[in-house]
Amino acid sequence: MNDNQDSTQQNSIPPVSIQAQYIKDFSLEVPHAPEIFRELTTAPKIDIQVEVNSHPLHDNFYNVSLKYALNGDINGKKLFILEIEYAAVVALNNIPEEHIKPVLLVEIPRLLFPFVRSIITNAMVDGGLPPVMLNPIDFAAMLQNSEKNNKKE
Repeated sequence: MNDNQDSTQQNSIPPVSIQAQYIKDFSLEVPHAPEIFRELTTAPKIDIQVEVNSHPLHDNFYNVSLKYALNGDINGKKLFILEIEYAAVVALNNIPEEHIKPVLLVEIPRLLFPFVRSIITNAMVDGGLPPVMLNPIDFAAMLQNSEKNNKKE
């Protein structure tokens, strides 16, 4: 094989490749059902927590997870608790070292977000709850805030 063939083969390998996507953990609880449904006359107060993690698996493979925790209250009572950890196995090829962290903690979560949003929305409706349409997240800002907080510690 000559140098041109090597170069062509290397260029045909995508720099980022999602090998698998999966729900690692999922839970929806409606602790006061069915009585709480009578109180759904106003929009519930919803608290949303988001976390992104990644860790190396082997060679150039990484696991990236996007965790959501939603807590809904209505009239001072717990309406629902929803937790999901959605993850992907990702292969990174020929990505410079300084770009690996932003790819894993910004770009991959950006790709996973629509799937997580769909799962959450469908679970809420299927659970007899009002639909929740999550707004897109600025994962780059999340990474920057995380790095700022780590420098302060």
